[in-house]
Amino acid sequence: MSSMKYIQLEPRGEVAIIKINRPEALNAVNIDVITELSRTIDIVGIDDGIKAVIITGAGEKSFCAGADIAYMVNIDPVKAEKYASSAQAVLNKIEKLEKPVIAAVNGFALGGGCELALVCDIRIASNNAKIGQPEVTIGIPPGWGGTQRLVRIVGPAKAKELIFTGKMVTAEEALQIGLVNKVISLGPDEKLISNSIKNGKPDEKEKSKEESKILNRKLMEESVALANEITKNSFTAVKVSKMLINKAMDADIDTGLRLEIYGWALCFAHEDRQKMMSAFLNKGKK
Repeated sequence: MSSMKYIQLEPRGEVAIIKINRPEALNAVNIDVITELSRTIDIVGIDDGIKAVIITGAGEKSFCAGADIAYMVNIDPVKAEKYASSAQAVLNKIEKLEKPVIAAVNGFALGGGCELALVCDIRIASNNAKIGQPEVTIGIPPGWGGTQRLVRIVGPAKAKELIFTGKMVTAEEALQIGLVNKVISLGPDEKLISNSIKNGKPDEKEKSKEESKILNRKLMEESVALANEITKNSFTAVKVSKMLINKAMDADIDTGLRLEIYGWALCFAHEDRQKMMSAFLNKGKK
């Protein structure tokens, strides 16, 4: 574990779990969180043993509740520009990280929290997740990439609806519009029968708290399983694929296809490619 105040880094074999740890503020992002997150991304970036990354929030209530409104309420445009620039810089760093990044969205992913999820390659949400860009409700537009990335993922009409209304969507709706890849729910056998009795009635609050913990554990297990599925493949091929898909968002098709040929051909220089192809051919002979 790292010794940072707000970011926990937990290695799990070839997977690194990065956790925003400010549960008292629903994991909102202040200047210190930005600095520590940036440093953590550098650490996982240079560690060759790490092949995939999962980003999540501490506790069961929130992935990340976005920017720190208590900080923003009194700042001037110059400070606001600096705050957004430093936040965008770390989010760009996550997007450009050579390793695949999975967002495990537990609870609220609002404003900057939604923007953090948008820079991840794959988003998995627990069914209690609430996702949105509510910035216009406090007098600002999204400033950490929301107006640029949301449109690329859900299309302009849906992005405008979400940003103009500032509304939150449920995990299920997020799945329908392609904002998340998968929703994790508890099966009937995982739901608790409330054993704690208060005043002759089952204590629903305690039951709900326990179920949230089980749900969060299941979300992390599913995220780690997906990360492990990715790490079984050629790291070079996954890395090149990520770069090419990211470029596809901005490049015209001819440029993108030419880049794809170069990326494809480059992988032929890697020994793991030859080993994997030979193993595949030999498997067919058995």
